[in-house]
Amino acid sequence: MQNHFELFQLPQQFEIDQARLDAAYREVQSRVHPDKFVQAGDAEKRVAMQWATQANEAYRTLKDPLKRATYLCALQGVDLQTESNTSMPAQFLMQQMEWRESFDDARHSQDIAAMMRLEKEVTLALQTLMKQAGAAIDAQDFHVATQGIRACLFLEKLIADIAALDDA
Repeated sequence: MQNHFELFQLPQQFEIDQARLDAAYREVQSRVHPDKFVQAGDAEKRVAMQWATQANEAYRTLKDPLKRATYLCALQGVDLQTESNTSMPAQFLMQQMEWRESFDDARHSQDIAAMMRLEKEVTLALQTLMKQAGAAIDAQDFHVATQGIRACLFLEKLIADIAALDDA
């Protein structure tokens, strides 16, 4: 089975051309979509469904920068150790504590403007960290990349917590 980059004929790197990914996805889907195999035998239908499923999963993975970074590390045999290694640089931990305190304060006071400012600040930090992690991946510096990816996971969790309040 091909890896996600091979499936879409994209270079195996963090930075990708989103328009090229979208076009490659549509092209693969046009060849393997189950509707094209209505008259086919069961085995052919099953293979088409497997290809369509792989294309969907590959597209979701490559479209999302954090999933793409994690996938690239996995392709290189790099374990992010998200369960066993939660150590982070002290500066990042202090910043995260400040953001969590701001989150709690804004939530308890129901300060929507403060929550929006916090969401914007954390989203910007996530984008910056993600670019740094991506550059580290492309430079084959997986130690730096894994630290950056783990930090991004923390920030995504905080952004999800903020969004959950918006939905409540």
